[in-house]
Amino acid sequence: MCEVDKAILVSQQLTVLQVLPALEGGGVERGTLEVATYLVKRGHRSLVMSAGGRLVKQLVAEGSQHLCWPIGLKSLRTLFLIRALRRLFVEERVDVVHVRSRLPAWICYLAWRGMPAARRPRLVTTAHGFYSPGPYSAVMTRGETVIAVSDAVATYLQDNYGALDPALLRVIPRGVDPSRYHPTYQPSSDWLLRWQTQYPQLVHRRLLVLAGRLTRLKGQHDFIRLIGALRQEFPDIHGLIVGEADARHQPYLAELKAAVAAQGLTEYITFTGHRQDLREVFSVSALVLSLSTQPEAFGRTVLEALALGVPVVAHATGGVEEQLLAMFPAGRVRPGDQQGLLVACAGVLRERPRPAALPEKFIVDHMLASTLAIYEEMAATRLEGEHLAYAQ
Repeated sequence: MCEVDKAILVSQQLTVLQVLPALEGGGVERGTLEVATYLVKRGHRSLVMSAGGRLVKQLVAEGSQHLCWPIGLKSLRTLFLIRALRRLFVEERVDVVHVRSRLPAWICYLAWRGMPAARRPRLVTTAHGFYSPGPYSAVMTRGETVIAVSDAVATYLQDNYGALDPALLRVIPRGVDPSRYHPTYQPSSDWLLRWQTQYPQLVHRRLLVLAGRLTRLKGQHDFIRLIGALRQEFPDIHGLIVGEADARHQPYLAELKAAVAAQGLTEYITFTGHRQDLREVFSVSALVLSLSTQPEAFGRTVLEALALGVPVVAHATGGVEEQLLAMFPAGRVRPGDQQGLLVACAGVLRERPRPAALPEKFIVDHMLASTLAIYEEMAATRLEGEHLAYAQ
């Protein structure tokens, strides 16, 4: 096919199916919504398959179609979705399937592999984490293009999955919207009034925030000890633990609250539960912490805080270290270095430094344009093969 014909194929409307377990919240889910909305705005057809969740309403309102399938259910019954997926790929004329989680990736991969090569959609996988090496996780490297969300993830994949062809690997960091996250952002007066009414104990306090699911991996106990130590020099600080505990982690939430009480910090640490307004919360904070005991593949909340001009102190591993090196090197702390954590936070509270400007590679439009370019490149090859197959 000539180059002109290929250009015509690329300019056609694409149908892209993104697949993930659920749409409750989190960085993977929010990235999925951003890509979906970007596709719709550029005249493409966006399908998202998941078991549903709180973000479905927004997804549909922004022009995508949601397919409610139990694609992430850990059950042998999920295997029965393979045949149905093949039918869906054909009936919906899906050009690109983009999978973002291991179990859905296996179901999609098995469905995709069983189709004629010239008729099946193109397959993209995104590695959003440092998956445990092994056959189960290896499916995330079997895409025709494999996207890594940070250089750290790309290096990890190359080190642990020898069968991965480096030519198929692309690094596309997640990004934030600089029109929404910028150093001069101020929350509305209405939001401030609601915030102060809900949390009067925070008025005239310097807020230190730890945001994330309530699990042992996120370092809440380290945060509680840190607030206790910092209050000796900075009595005006107040700690916020932002995040929800699901049913399995309710005992852990009770354990954290008991630790706060045991250290005499009940008046100085607040548990907010899940919040949809992290941008506003970060914007009124003096310092944001990221204390995960395992490397973060990317760390979206860290980047959002830095883009707002709020200092971040974090364990210098994974994708978070890449962000700190680019925007706030003083915030890097070795994991497990409690004294280094205390010194870094105290330095921020004394000197009030500001992060550097947001680099282009961490801007959401860069991420979206790079992702769409992959879809278009792959779909052009797929449509060319489909054209030739039907011509035979």
